[in-house]
Amino acid sequence: MKKVAVILAGCGVFDGAEINEAVLTLLHIAKAGASYQCFAPDMMQMHTVNHITGDEMAANRNVLEEAARIARGDIKPVTELNAEDFDALILPGGFGAAKNLCDFAVKGPEAVMQSDVLAACKHFADAGKAAGFMCIAPAMIPMVYGQGAKATIGNDADTAAGITALGGVHIDCAVDDIVVDETNKVVSTPAYMLAQSLVEADAGIGKLVTKVLALA
Repeated sequence: MKKVAVILAGCGVFDGAEINEAVLTLLHIAKAGASYQCFAPDMMQMHTVNHITGDEMAANRNVLEEAARIARGDIKPVTELNAEDFDALILPGGFGAAKNLCDFAVKGPEAVMQSDVLAACKHFADAGKAAGFMCIAPAMIPMVYGQGAKATIGNDADTAAGITALGGVHIDCAVDDIVVDETNKVVSTPAYMLAQSLVEADAGIGKLVTKVLALA
């Protein structure tokens, strides 16, 4: 049975992991006959957003504790993620991926990744193991894989320009499709960067999980 590590960025589209993307990812992994273990950095979120109003809230939250809501409590700090124990890695999106796992939401082309998350992702890359990034998370692909790594966030010009500035090669992609960097064994899909519905998000996520497992 193939084993997949899934790194979550909290809980909620505006400040954490996109819940639908995370759940669909876990569902597709399980339906493919593989297993998963969720991880998240044990740190405070960049900020917490009221998901009804969109306003920032005074009280802040812990990324690991919030992500545990999605993982039904079965989650570990990302510092315990060892690539040797897994066949592949997947990072769902949500703005938390660009706020907590890295600072792309604030810094754009000057962005850097959270150190523990970067170390974990680099471990998979250095071991030549397959990985998948969805929604805004592919902004991290050039930070992990370096110059020339292929990625997609769909077709948003400003976001794509940020990825290009970081050294990535952005490829426009439809919501139900994937971009595969065969050299680096990394797959990306737009998900809710483009999706207007759960069904649309599901199509690309399903393809991504299938391809990542095939590369694993």
